[in-house]
Amino acid sequence: MQNKGFVKVFAVLLTLVCLFYLSFSFVTRYYNNKAAEYAGGDPSKESLYLDSLSTQKVWLGYTLKQCREMEISLGLDLKGGMNVVLELNVADVIRSLSNNNQDENFNKALDLAYARQATSQRDFIDLFAEEYKNLDNGARLSAVFSTFELKDKITPQSTDAQVVAVLKNELKSAIDNSFNVLRTRIDRFGVVSPNIQRLETAGRILVELPGVKEPERVRKLLQGSANLEFWETYQLPEVYQQLVSADNILATVLKEHNDEAAVTETESVSTDGTDTTATATETVTDNAAATSEADSLLQQIAQDKPEAQANQSMEEFAKQHPLFALLQINQYNGQLGRGAAVGVANVRDIPKINEYLAMKQVKDVLPRNLSLKWGVKAIDEKEQFFELYAIKVTNRDGTPALGGDVVTDANADFVQQAGRSEQQVSMAMNAEGAKAWARLTKENIGKAIAIVLDDMVYSAPNVNDEITGGRSQITGHFTPEEAKDLANVLKSGKMAASVHIVQEDVVGPSLGQEAISSGVISFALALILLMIYMCAFYGIIPGLIADGALVLNIFFTMGILASFQAVLTLPGIAGMVLTLGMAVDANVLIYERTKEELRAGKSLGKAIADGYSNAFSAIFDSNLTSIITGVVLFYFGTGPIRGFATTMIIGLFASFLTAVFLTRIVYEALLAKDKLKNVTFVTSITKDLLTNPKINFLGARKIGYLIPTGIIILGAISMMTIGLNNGIDFTGGRNYIVRFDQDVKTDEVRNMLDEKLDGAVSVITIGTPDQVRVSTNFKIDDADPAVDREIESLLFEGVKPLLPEGTTLDQFTTTYIQSSQKVGPSMADDIKNSAIMAVIFAMFCMAAYILFRFRDLSFSIGAFASVAVTTLCIISFYTLLWKVLPFSMEVDQTFIAAILTIIGYSINDTVVVFDRIRETIGLYPKRDRYQVINDALNSTLSRTFNTSLTTLVVVLCIFILGGSTIRSFTFAILLGIIIGTYATLFIATPIAYELQKRKINKKAAAELAK
Repeated sequence: MQNKGFVKVFAVLLTLVCLFYLSFSFVTRYYNNKAAEYAGGDPSKESLYLDSLSTQKVWLGYTLKQCREMEISLGLDLKGGMNVVLELNVADVIRSLSNNNQDENFNKALDLAYARQATSQRDFIDLFAEEYKNLDNGARLSAVFSTFELKDKITPQSTDAQVVAVLKNELKSAIDNSFNVLRTRIDRFGVVSPNIQRLETAGRILVELPGVKEPERVRKLLQGSANLEFWETYQLPEVYQQLVSADNILATVLKEHNDEAAVTETESVSTDGTDTTATATETVTDNAAATSEADSLLQQIAQDKPEAQANQSMEEFAKQHPLFALLQINQYNGQLGRGAAVGVANVRDIPKINEYLAMKQVKDVLPRNLSLKWGVKAIDEKEQFFELYAIKVTNRDGTPALGGDVVTDANADFVQQAGRSEQQVSMAMNAEGAKAWARLTKENIGKAIAIVLDDMVYSAPNVNDEITGGRSQITGHFTPEEAKDLANVLKSGKMAASVHIVQEDVVGPSLGQEAISSGVISFALALILLMIYMCAFYGIIPGLIADGALVLNIFFTMGILASFQAVLTLPGIAGMVLTLGMAVDANVLIYERTKEELRAGKSLGKAIADGYSNAFSAIFDSNLTSIITGVVLFYFGTGPIRGFATTMIIGLFASFLTAVFLTRIVYEALLAKDKLKNVTFVTSITKDLLTNPKINFLGARKIGYLIPTGIIILGAISMMTIGLNNGIDFTGGRNYIVRFDQDVKTDEVRNMLDEKLDGAVSVITIGTPDQVRVSTNFKIDDADPAVDREIESLLFEGVKPLLPEGTTLDQFTTTYIQSSQKVGPSMADDIKNSAIMAVIFAMFCMAAYILFRFRDLSFSIGAFASVAVTTLCIISFYTLLWKVLPFSMEVDQTFIAAILTIIGYSINDTVVVFDRIRETIGLYPKRDRYQVINDALNSTLSRTFNTSLTTLVVVLCIFILGGSTIRSFTFAILLGIIIGTYATLFIATPIAYELQKRKINKKAAAELAK
């Protein structure tokens, strides 16, 4: 083998890379186990333990937080959690940019564009521009959008194309703003390893939150409007005395509470015997005493920690100063800081500080117009400490000094100052905002104005001078990322655009654990059966070498997945199992060709070498066609389907390396040591199996055409009468998997829910008799966030008789609802259109590739016909059987994934046969084509049988043990394996023969005519 040294070096390097990335999963598992052991079942203690280590370096210089980011993450279907696709209302953005123009044609064009987008993949703004022009051909978009806010970008003379370009840029800005707001909210929510990303469709954002158990809270969090505000601030010295008073009050109240708990038979009193109320009053009213105590306390806080501990233990200090034990006052060398930040606290102490500040006794001693808000970003590298800001409420109604809607633009850029460059954020306001901003800055020279979004302080820049004209520059030693984030925050006040959920999946932890168990069991069983099969069919040594390649394939696949920080889903595990079956195909091809060479009388070494070289072309083609379909799947799919595609593509690359190159190195090493003397690649079981078949496949081609034609005709009739069982992916709606404490009947559950959900409900059993899936499209068009909770409430009321007495709505949603899924109508239309495009595109890709590789149109047409027949037959079986079989046979995204997988898989067998035909024609160009093709089909029959059987076995394992959620998916693949194999033998090859025969006859007739 050429380049053997390169292959060895590459394999070693890949092994090291895989070990490196897989090591992070073992490290995080180790610390997760330690946290669980420490917590003893207390989730808050477990979280606290992991948080305390998150910034500590635990492995190869990486912190635990970084290790958790580098590990293979489990998808929501395995871990439980929530997956949400949010859509920004683009029409709202455009209305906002027009200053809510009331022009009739403008608003009608927006409505028409919105309706068209449901069935179009085109950009919304392009559709809007078309509709606006159709309504009034002479109208110019610049007349609508040449507003004061956009005067620097759009003038009355701007062309429609220029206006569209500006609108697209502004929309991108609005999406960026929403993305940043959501990212910050999710970071504050405290989810481990969240995933948030923009989708290709304009205005859509994907959010994945593993482990979330409060979907209602998440819905409110994600769909709440973002409010940008500008607030005046206090300086620390102005509120320090009151903070000291609050600290004293807390000490008194907490001591009183502890005394009451410890001594219940007597009335609790303060330590000096005075009444608590009197003590509190004295603390507030006696200014001289308070000032003296505050100065003393400041000196005590300013001391180095060892000295402070020498005078008084921290425990004792915390008893006397509960607030300041958690909140480190902003001071330096015993002097109070002059800024708006009053202090710094560890992130773990923030909830307790918030609890203290919310107490009525504390509020009574703090100024009524003081509002304390936390900074959004940590001030240290370990991301543990956050600042608390003193906000001054100057309006009686509690509103901010200035709303963020006055901001028209904001940008981050570098500026040169005093010979050095630094980041600066420039901000522009409209005319109304400019006036208010001038007044606000004039009144606060020397003080800070806080920029607040979602009740968090993003920045609190000091005012140096009165700012007129509405243009301001903010500096503050920003990093480029911080400057960009602040600019985006400032722009977030400009767009009055709503965000709503168009797709949602919620998976409970128990269902996720079941998915893990079923996935692992099916994977392990499939691997064991494959290993036994290879040894039983080809002998112990060839079988073990192929088995070793399978194990290496799994190792490389997992390692590469880890290096991509990919998410492992249940379809991903299914993809890995399916890849095992497809990986065996390469070994089968090599072994079958080697057996042929041995039967031809070649020596073992020569037979193995020729087996590898002769099988290479077919292996390359079959792997590449499967990878093409994987790429199509990845491009058109979402969520778990992408996980399946990613796993399959990586697995195919790994199998090519292991089966074609590494196994050959092993064989060459064994041959060099003369350890393959008795290897024949057959066993007593398989010695005479399909050795020299003589089946006349072409002779049976007419019957071969009739069988799938009959199935497709029956399917077409069924489609017109019964139809397909379309899932909510294609129709829109909601699914809820509900598990009861006892077995239930689907008819009974449906009757209970019919009236509650207006008859728009279907119920089927999922997995076990105590578990059902309820599907409904009731109020699916209503985007109000409250509707989700309303549907859950109606569901609860309907099935209440089947629940234990006293069950509450919250218990029902958290305990009995195992998972939920929601797909909005616009999302459903997009998914359906993408699915149809994906299938058609994949078919043409296969035909184009066959044409490119074989340079013969007959092969290309035969391959296209084969995959088309396979696809139509699977669809026909689904419309014929979905009311008969005892499991869900929905046509949804996973069904389309199965179709695409089969298109790639079934073409493999076709490629192998075509490759053998091409090889034989090259050797014997004048041999009768009928004989050539029949011989090719017979000589590859053993490979066809082995590959189909091994893949069938592994898919059968997933079908039986992989869980109910992917049963429909695996059933489609089972059908596809059988039908695809049949189509290769009786559709693709006979059609190629018919076309080649016609071409040969035409050529012969032309020669005779000469």
